[in-house]
Amino acid sequence: MAAPDTTGLVRPRRLSGSLGLLAKIALLAVVDAIAVFAVMLLAAQGNWVVVAVVALVTVVVNVVYLVPGRFLPAKYLTPGLVLLGIFQVFVVLFSCYIAFTNYGFGHNSTKDDAISQLIQQSTSRVEDSPAYRVTVVENLSGLGLLVTDPDGDVSVGSAEQPLQRLDEGQVETEAGVAVAADGWTTLTTGQIVQRQSDIASLQVPFSDDLDDGFLVTADARNAYVFVSNLSYDEATDTLTDTDTGVVYVDGGEGAFVSPDGEELRPGWQVLVGFENFAYPFQSQAFGQALIGVTIWTFAFAAISVGLSFLLGLALAVTLNDPRLRGRNVYRVLAILPYAFPSFLSALVWLGLLNTEFGFVNQVLLGGADVPWLSDPIIAKISVIVVNVWLGFPYMFLVCTGALQSIPEEVTEAATVDGARGWAIFRLIKLPLLLVSIAPLLISSFAFNFNNFNIIYMLTRGGPRIGGIDENVGHTDLLITLVYKVAFAGQGADYGLASALAIIIFVIVAVISAISFRQTKALEDLN
Repeated sequence: MAAPDTTGLVRPRRLSGSLGLLAKIALLAVVDAIAVFAVMLLAAQGNWVVVAVVALVTVVVNVVYLVPGRFLPAKYLTPGLVLLGIFQVFVVLFSCYIAFTNYGFGHNSTKDDAISQLIQQSTSRVEDSPAYRVTVVENLSGLGLLVTDPDGDVSVGSAEQPLQRLDEGQVETEAGVAVAADGWTTLTTGQIVQRQSDIASLQVPFSDDLDDGFLVTADARNAYVFVSNLSYDEATDTLTDTDTGVVYVDGGEGAFVSPDGEELRPGWQVLVGFENFAYPFQSQAFGQALIGVTIWTFAFAAISVGLSFLLGLALAVTLNDPRLRGRNVYRVLAILPYAFPSFLSALVWLGLLNTEFGFVNQVLLGGADVPWLSDPIIAKISVIVVNVWLGFPYMFLVCTGALQSIPEEVTEAATVDGARGWAIFRLIKLPLLLVSIAPLLISSFAFNFNNFNIIYMLTRGGPRIGGIDENVGHTDLLITLVYKVAFAGQGADYGLASALAIIIFVIVAVISAISFRQTKALEDLN
């Protein structure tokens, strides 16, 4: 119960010091537990730099919140700084790191993993292999085989864990065949049917030495010995094809290469320096396409912002006139496109602009066959029109607010001095308007420079530019090109995509810096 003080005001009773300390310790214990778990996982993967950063941040957080009477500002700033580091700084630094690697399709793991995969994908059945009775089992690590060998011994293993011998007390048998084991769950017949492809591709090694062979089952009841025709020699760091005698060596670029230049896939991730940044200059076709995409990206952003601003400003001036009746109704209608999610509106426009069945061709144009989204030029015009339709309500709102914030005394004084409507708008209202909305125009340009939704929903960057291996389209922006390089192609190249993302960041940062400097000059002038 709160008690009145000497002033007669009722103040709530504060949380006791001991209870607050316990709550603080409990929260820190949760944070420390998460940090310890993360350190264990990272240490197991060998990420010692990240381990050191996580440990240092954890120590700092504990010091900030446990030392009484000190670091008061840090107590409020620390959560925000930690989240900023996780979701912004780390992402940027990791992207920069990936840009200097060959990380992508066929190069997305370590060298040891690549060697294991190469050996496992080159296996063939041993002709005189005995049959091993198996039961398909599963645990947290994935599918495994519970094996009863011809001598009656029982072992269990998975693709990552070689076969391990089990004692009689660890297994349950039926008719001399092991059907269950401690720590593993036996799959039912229905589950086996549903996962036939996974079971057929399962290869369980006999030991850590992959040259000893694997057990593979096709019917989930009997397994046979398979061996690889690739043998790895750790001393010479080479893979040898035992069938042909060809020796594959580490080519220094994340793959084993034969003397005649044949490359084995998968490879592994390695640092490649500035190779990703230099690739557009080395590949003439891709370089020319990239230049075209860059020019179109600037044009798309500038035209979209310019037309949206002009249309929004015109509507704002018109609907700001007190002599116009029903202004509120018109204003509601003007902002309707802004009320719907942009991706949903883009999908609606995709249907409207369909060449064969779209409302525009079939109804408005009387059955015309206009390729709104498949012709290179018309597709660019279409995406700009749709983007302006989505963007002008925002400009209308900000221009309306800016116009209404201009004092009427300014207009009255200009009128007394003999200025007329157009002169008042051009010489007085527009400069004052630009001071207010120039930063918004800059942010709108940056947004449209990376406007992924409208392009990908309408055209997916198409129609495709011919003559190059990469999937580059006539309406691709840099951001959609980055996405397609990283995720939409069969040969996903995360390193090149990260390099292009860094280029985009530099371009937007430079343009924003120049624009904000000009905005500051405009403010000083006014």
